Amino acid sequence: MELALSDPSRYLAGAILLTIVGIEVGGWFMTRIVRGKVAMTPFQKSFARAGHAHAGVLVTLSLITLVLADAAALDGALGWIARTGPPAAAALMSAGFFFSSMGRGEITRPNRLITLVWLGALALAAGVVTLGLGLLTA
Repeated sequence: MELALSDPSRYLAGAILLTIVGIEVGGWFMTRIVRGKVAMTPFQKSFARAGHAHAGVLVTLSLITLVLADAAALDGALGWIARTGPPAAAALMSAGFFFSSMGRGEITRPNRLITLVWLGALALAAGVVTLGLGLLTA
C-alpha cells in the first residue's frame, strides 16, 4: 500500500514543518527565561511556557491531521477546515499566550490579546470535529 499525500496536504505539511524552526528558537528563549536571563513575572513565565507548549503539540497534531484528512478523502471546504484548523490553532493560541502577556513591569494578568487563544480554540474545534466526522462517515 502506497501512502501519498494530496497536494493540499503536501503543501501544508511543508509549511508546517518549516514552523518548527521558530518553535526551536522559542525553546532557546525558554532556556534563557528559566535561567533567569530574561526578567519576567511568574505570570509571564507561565504564559511563555504555555505558548511554547501549545505551539509544539498543535504543530505535531497538525501533521497527523493532514494524513487523516487524506485517509477520509476530505476535499472542498470541509477538507480545508480539517487541514487548516489545527495549524491555525497552533499559531493563534501561541500568539495569544505570548502577546497577551507582553510588556515591562509587573504584568500579572493577560491583556485583550488573550482573545487569540479563544479564536485558536475555535479553529482547533472546527478542524478536529470536521475531521472526526469525516473519518466516521468515510
